Amino acid sequence: MVVALPPLHAFMMIDKMLGYMLNRLLVLLLAYLYPAYECYKNIEKNKPDVEQLRFWCQYWIIIAVMTVWDPFGDAFVSWLPMYSEAKLAICIYLWSPKTQGTKYIYESFLRPYLSKHEPEIDRTISELKTRAGDSASLYFQRVVAYSQTRIVEIVQLVMAQTMQRPQPPQETQTATSTGSTGPKKTK
Repeated sequence: MVVALPPLHAFMMIDKMLGYMLNRLLVLLLAYLYPAYECYKNIEKNKPDVEQLRFWCQYWIIIAVMTVWDPFGDAFVSWLPMYSEAKLAICIYLWSPKTQGTKYIYESFLRPYLSKHEPEIDRTISELKTRAGDSASLYFQRVVAYSQTRIVEIVQLVMAQTMQRPQPPQETQTATSTGSTGPKKTK
């Protein structure tokens, strides 16, 4: 009896999928869960260490920027070998006390860029908030107007149906008094 084995590419796909899932799990644990727990421990101290709080705030700012740009990076360079593993290594580099990666990246790149463009960023955020508020207000007004129209239509429909409800047929007294139950036959 000969057993047919799946093609080699099927094993390669499973291996690649398992590698991706393992890498994703490690990123979630090491880039998000562990730093979040470290922040929790620092915040909940009786006297939080301000330098540690600063470090973790800087870390989360960098992670936020990386998360926003991640889809674009994935689109252009995800085909590179070890790309996912490199992202994991960068996250570990950022929070590792030996490398001080967060401090280096924040102080060397992110802080100067944000400081230089802060007025423009603030203006853009303010404009977006205003537009979002205006859009939400307009949308709310439209929903209310639509709802009012539909409620009026439903009430009118219900009232029209109750007015047109047919009355049950009443038997005439002449038919019941003569004892006849059917039509009379004519000769």
